[in-house]
Amino acid sequence: MVNKRIGIYPGTFDPITFGHLDIIKRSLKIVDDIIIGIADNINKTSLFSISERSELIKNDIKSAFNHNSNIQIKKVSGLLTDFSKKNNATCIIRGLRAVSDFEYEFQMTGMNFQLNPNIETVFLMSSDKNSFISSNFVKEVHKLGGDVSNFVSQNTIINLDKKNN
Repeated sequence: MVNKRIGIYPGTFDPITFGHLDIIKRSLKIVDDIIIGIADNINKTSLFSISERSELIKNDIKSAFNHNSNIQIKKVSGLLTDFSKKNNATCIIRGLRAVSDFEYEFQMTGMNFQLNPNIETVFLMSSDKNSFISSNFVKEVHKLGGDVSNFVSQNTIINLDKKNN
């Protein structure tokens, strides 16, 4: 039997956007299974807890992928390279929106390679329609009363409403 290609798609997903879902969908063309690794970023204050983000992701995955058993959601704790190894991942998947993303991701890839040269990083460019979407922009636009329905699911909007009221 051929070994499964398992990809880790890490991020804070605070909240998950249509851009994230697009990267997940496209990732499934190059890996057999994908683990969405929800992380706490020590440099950011999250609006949603990890359990809330997990529920938002589960809901959106259910809607977008119809209970796809090739997608798992797990909390990342510790180093991403250790998490990847523990989950038998063959690659880390990262979405890129702009050149500014690349600079940061390039440095992160170099560090991850030094920590574990057996895990490859695969970059997927965001689609044109998603290239400007970020979770931070979604939160800011929503908080200021803007319409974010082109960027996140209705379920996410309902949860943003609860946080902002």
